Amino acid sequence: MKKELIAHKDPKSPVSEIFRTLRTNIQFMNTNKPLKTLLVTSTLPGEGKSWVASNLSVAFAQAGKRVILIDADMRKGRIYNIFGVLPRPGLSNYLSGVSENGYNRENLGEFLRETEVPNLYVMPAGNIPPNPSELLITPQMVNLLEQLKQECDLIIIDGTPSKLVTDAVILSRIVDSTIIVTAHNQTKKDDLQKVIRGIKNVGGNIAGIVYNKIPVSAKKYNETYYYSSISQKAQTNNKPEFEYKPKKDENISNKSKSSVQLESKKIENNSLRDESDIPKAMRKPEVEEIKIQKAPKATSAKTPEEKTAEVLKEFNEYLRRERRNKYKYRK
Repeated sequence: MKKELIAHKDPKSPVSEIFRTLRTNIQFMNTNKPLKTLLVTSTLPGEGKSWVASNLSVAFAQAGKRVILIDADMRKGRIYNIFGVLPRPGLSNYLSGVSENGYNRENLGEFLRETEVPNLYVMPAGNIPPNPSELLITPQMVNLLEQLKQECDLIIIDGTPSKLVTDAVILSRIVDSTIIVTAHNQTKKDDLQKVIRGIKNVGGNIAGIVYNKIPVSAKKYNETYYYSSISQKAQTNNKPEFEYKPKKDENISNKSKSSVQLESKKIENNSLRDESDIPKAMRKPEVEEIKIQKAPKATSAKTPEEKTAEVLKEFNEYLRRERRNKYKYRK
């Protein structure tokens, strides 16, 4: 069993808690009828579809559910590799009736594998057939799901990428709900919309979309609800509440913290009388004197009557000057 099964290898990790949250959301989305079959698909390969399906199956099994995980990607199935089980016989052998050792369809237990996780069983993809899509349309697929529903509480199907092949779209018609896995900076919006339309056009029910591969810093990863607080508090209890941290522009990089504290004590005892002896980092900021210029008083705006009177006054003075000059010329 590989380390990809984080929900089983490290059940107290933040990633495992996210899968438990996803499990709870799926359960609450299907309140009208009990959820028996769930399909997990994606738009393109490499978005984490099989990883999500495997860890989600572990999360349901940890909740006491009897779960069967079917690898319906009969082209490049890798569920057997994740859980470390035999790859054959599997789904393709059951649907086609062709197997290497002549297994019988009536003995369904021969196509299932028991895993290290309690209550979790796996049906691998089996041999690669030449016609995977045609096998999924056959009545044997519907009969298989009906038989498995009698044996378990939940069936999770790891389908194919829906943009490349139609296998997952075919399965979405016969399952109760479907989940689409997308990846950060990888899944295109147009591809996702095309997959959603394809599933809805055939009558499939979409429970939601899983947003995978989101970059998270190590600090944020450790800030979980219950785990990081205990270890971090134990480390921070021995530290002083306040520490002196010089700024970048302060020229005390060559001085230790103790020397700064000693110099501060000298200043408090008035042993340093000259301000030039005080370190630059501990001087009071110099405040330059700011001269404030008084704004000129605003002149009151004149009314139209006052302006008219002023113009008439200037005009009358002009007429008087003209009369005087005319009288002088006559003499």
